[in-house]
Amino acid sequence: MPSAPARGKLVFVVTEDWFFVSHFLPMVRAAREIGLAVVVVTRVRAHADLIEAAGARVVPLEAERRSVNPLAISATVGRLAQILREERPDIVHCIALKSILVGGMAARRTGIDRRIYALTGLGFIGAKRDLVGRLARAGLRLALRGALQTAQTRYLFENVDDPLLLGLDPAGERVTIVGGAGIDPDRLTPSPLPGLPPLRVAVVARMLWSKGIDVAVEATRLARLAGADVTLSLFGAPDPSNPRAIPAETLEAWSRQDGVTWHGRADDIATVWRDHHVACLPSRGGEGLPRTLLESAACGRAMVTTDVPGCRSFVREGRDGLIVPPGDAAALAAAFARLAGDPGEVADMGRSARARALSGYTERHVMDAVAALYESMLNRRATDTTAPAARRLEP
Repeated sequence: MPSAPARGKLVFVVTEDWFFVSHFLPMVRAAREIGLAVVVVTRVRAHADLIEAAGARVVPLEAERRSVNPLAISATVGRLAQILREERPDIVHCIALKSILVGGMAARRTGIDRRIYALTGLGFIGAKRDLVGRLARAGLRLALRGALQTAQTRYLFENVDDPLLLGLDPAGERVTIVGGAGIDPDRLTPSPLPGLPPLRVAVVARMLWSKGIDVAVEATRLARLAGADVTLSLFGAPDPSNPRAIPAETLEAWSRQDGVTWHGRADDIATVWRDHHVACLPSRGGEGLPRTLLESAACGRAMVTTDVPGCRSFVREGRDGLIVPPGDAAALAAAFARLAGDPGEVADMGRSARARALSGYTERHVMDAVAALYESMLNRRATDTTAPAARRLEP
C-alpha cells in the first residue's frame, strides 16, 4: 500500500472489528479506488487481517462498547485524539452512535473539520415515543447538530426516517443516504425453494430483545396452535457487550419448544436461505437498513418484518413481503399462516425481493455513493459551504 497517496487519508472510527468487517469493507474499497489511504481505528478481536486484506491499516483502540462511565469515555476520547494527531487524516468517518460521539469529540479536540457521522440506526432512541425517547432524541440532536458539527460535517444514513429524527432534511446537502451495507449479487443468488409444508422461517440476527426474537418465538407458537405448519430457525449469537442480549439459557429453552430451533451463529448465509422460505426480522425499532433483509432478498426470499425505520423503507408491503406492527405476536402469526397457505405468494415475493435488492442496494451502489461523498469533501475548500452535494442513493 502506498505510504503517502496524493489524495490524502481517511480514518474510520468504529467500536468493533467484527462489526466493521460485516458491514463496511465496501467503503474501504471505495476509498482505495479514489486513491485514499485508509486507517481503521477499532477494538481488535479476530478480524484485523480481513480489514487489512481490503486495503486498510488497523490501529487498535481498546474500549468497552457498553460502558457509559464518563471517566472511561473521556479516557477513550483522549487516546483517540492522540491517534488522530499521529495519523493526521483528511476525513474522519465515524460509524454508529458511540463512535460518533467519541470520534466527534476527538476530532474537535484535534481540529479535524471534515467529519462523516454515519448513523446505522438509532435503536430505542429512535423507536421510543415517550418522554424518555423525546428527551434522548433532543439530546442527540443537540450534540450532533451543535458542538460536534462543523461546516464540513456530513451525515450518512441508511433510511429516510433517521435524518428527520435529527432535524435534517433527507434530501439536504449535508445528508447522503445509502442502501445499507450493500450486497454482492454474484455471491448471494436465488436457489430453488424447499418443499412445502412446513413453511420454514428463519431469523438471522444478533440475539437481542430489541430484534424481537421473543415475538417471533411466540408468533410461531400461535401460528402452530392455529393449525399452520410453520417452523422457526434462529441464527445468531448473544452479544455480551450489549445490555439487551438474550441469555443463552433463554435461547436454549425456546429451542425445546415444538417448531423452534436455535442454531447459534450462521457462518454460511447462502446455505441458510437455501434451506428456508421466509426471512423474518420482527425488530422493535431503530434499525438502519438490516443486512439480514438485504441478504435474504438477494437470495430471493420473501420477508416478514415490522413497521419500523429501516425495515419499512426496504420491504414493500405485499410485494417483497409483509409488514406487521412491532411487538405484535398475533399479527406476526397471521403473516406466517398466510404465507404457509400460499406457496405461490411466497415464490412471487421472493422474486420481487431479489429485484428490489438489485435496484440500488448492491455493494457497487454503496461504493459509488460513498466515493462521491469522499470526493465532494476532498474537493470542497475549507470556507466553501455551497459546493454541490454528493451523489445520493435513494432507497
